Amino acid sequence: MKVDLQGKVALVTGARMGIGKAIALALAANGAAVAVNDVHPDGEQTVGEIREGGVRSVFLQADVSRSEEVRQMIAVAEREFGGIDILVNNAGVNTAGPDRRTIEQFSEAEWRRVLSVDLDGVFHCCRAAAPGMVARRGGTIINISSVMGMVPARMQLAYTSAKAGVINFTRSIALELAPHGIRANVIAPGSTLTAGTRALFYNPEQQSLAESLLSFIPLGRPATPEDIAHAALFLAASESSYITGAVLPVDGGWTAGFTRNW
Repeated sequence: MKVDLQGKVALVTGARMGIGKAIALALAANGAAVAVNDVHPDGEQTVGEIREGGVRSVFLQADVSRSEEVRQMIAVAEREFGGIDILVNNAGVNTAGPDRRTIEQFSEAEWRRVLSVDLDGVFHCCRAAAPGMVARRGGTIINISSVMGMVPARMQLAYTSAKAGVINFTRSIALELAPHGIRANVIAPGSTLTAGTRALFYNPEQQSLAESLLSFIPLGRPATPEDIAHAALFLAASESSYITGAVLPVDGGWTAGFTRNW
């Protein structure tokens, strides 16, 4: 997929691996300079790959759950590049393993850990980037939610609540920022093959769970990170200039054919 992002500057959070990295690389491959964020320092690897393609990129280490770190990150990005045209809020965490519990046992610490990154982080980044976009009379915000923000799931209370919150948060800021020429949209990925989920889908010991997950997907396969990146690329491009406040499921038909909780 090719679009023209020459002269544009993007900031992608949680971009050291998986969906975030795929989005950062796709934006760069189409001409955008990219500020790569992650809480882990090895996000520098993504920057290196972007620079190999002759595109300008910097690494901005910050914890998106901390508003002051986000404020400083946005300030550095604006100083380095002169402004941010495309903000992709991808950073996120989920409850895993023994912490996946029903409501009567779900810990407050886990609730706050997930909400602070998945929802508060989106708020912090949008709030910090919005003034610059308003001043320049334009910009595009792409927030990564999940199909779990559209349909419920057991024992992932914090994640499903945060991702549902991202959807209506994005719709709200789409209304607020539209008069300034700023668009805000949501991508809701379904099951996606990242380093972690690859082991799930292709580990014989997890075959029954993998089969259960795939049974929700009419197209019969998980997404690749590049599938999600193509959607982000479209929403970042001028070709989608009349789209704002939208939720784009990239889920192989999951939400179209969803029939029961799992």
